[in-house]
Amino acid sequence: MSYATEPAHHHGRPARVGVLLVNLGTPEAPTPAALRRYLGEFLSDTRVVEIPRLIWWPILHGIILRVRPKKSAAKYASVWTPQGSPLASWTAKQSELLKEHLGLPAGSVVRHAMRYGQPSVGSQLDALKAEGCDRILILPLYPQYSATTSASVFDAVYAWAGKVRRVPELRFINRYGMDADYINALALKIEAHWQQHGRADKLVMSFHGVPERTLHLGDPYHCECHQTARRLAERLGLAAQDWQLTFQSRFGKAKWLEPYTEPTLQALAKQGVPSVQVVCPGFVADCLETLEEVAMECRTAFLTAGGQRFEYIPCLNDHPAWIGTLAKLVSQHTQGWWGDALSVEERQAGRERALAAGAQD
Repeated sequence: MSYATEPAHHHGRPARVGVLLVNLGTPEAPTPAALRRYLGEFLSDTRVVEIPRLIWWPILHGIILRVRPKKSAAKYASVWTPQGSPLASWTAKQSELLKEHLGLPAGSVVRHAMRYGQPSVGSQLDALKAEGCDRILILPLYPQYSATTSASVFDAVYAWAGKVRRVPELRFINRYGMDADYINALALKIEAHWQQHGRADKLVMSFHGVPERTLHLGDPYHCECHQTARRLAERLGLAAQDWQLTFQSRFGKAKWLEPYTEPTLQALAKQGVPSVQVVCPGFVADCLETLEEVAMECRTAFLTAGGQRFEYIPCLNDHPAWIGTLAKLVSQHTQGWWGDALSVEERQAGRERALAAGAQD
């Protein structure tokens, strides 16, 4: 096996720390062709779809990738902005704001990547290495751990590491959905919405769904969503009847984690609950699943079923408390990385010795 060509080594350069934020991904454009490429990569991941390849491949390539791209493209077009995909633009902004907030030492880098689509995990790790980062923190933008999301990011990092000769020090953040600062950031976002619009009769916390079988196979995602929701409700001072947890984005015919978001909203309307507000504590940046599925489709479902008032509370996006939470997480998980064991003089002396011994740089 041949390994990727290593970037040029610079003797005497101080150690650099890289931080890589990773989100799920997005198509490059709201077109069937772009959706076909994106969905092909996403739905080919065995972490996402655990159906045996011999069964799944004909379904994926013979049915799904022939039918779904056109329908999905129309949905993406409904939330597309002049800056492109909301998920891509918010993730890029979070990366920039985090770097500013951290005030990183010269040469240290914060980058972002998408697990599916561009910029890819591998390309951004290559860029961090080329910039001299020999210590890299991987921070998936998924507050709750799941094999379908967080572990898939780690798979991509491991796959990249298996192709390079000089693997940097790597650290991973698995979860932060129960972190007090994260819960507080969510609460501040909700409270600001309440101050401007008032409180609804029910707060629905909608998390992305996964197949129910993953729970029985040992995935902690279901439990972590409940922990996040419970702590958020406690922080907001909500009584049990004031809020409800649901799961959205069900795909296929298999049973997924329940209760499902849209049917729950319809049931609430039919039960006579006049107003609801929906927040998505499993997403840190607005995207198709929040802006189209919840803010549009679920709104229509609730109002059509007899509800009177529906409000979607946006994700954390660029909220200062969220950026502060990110910075604190990075600081906690990079302890011991920022100090340089060698002085400037010692590094310069080492560089001179290396050059004298024939090094190119």
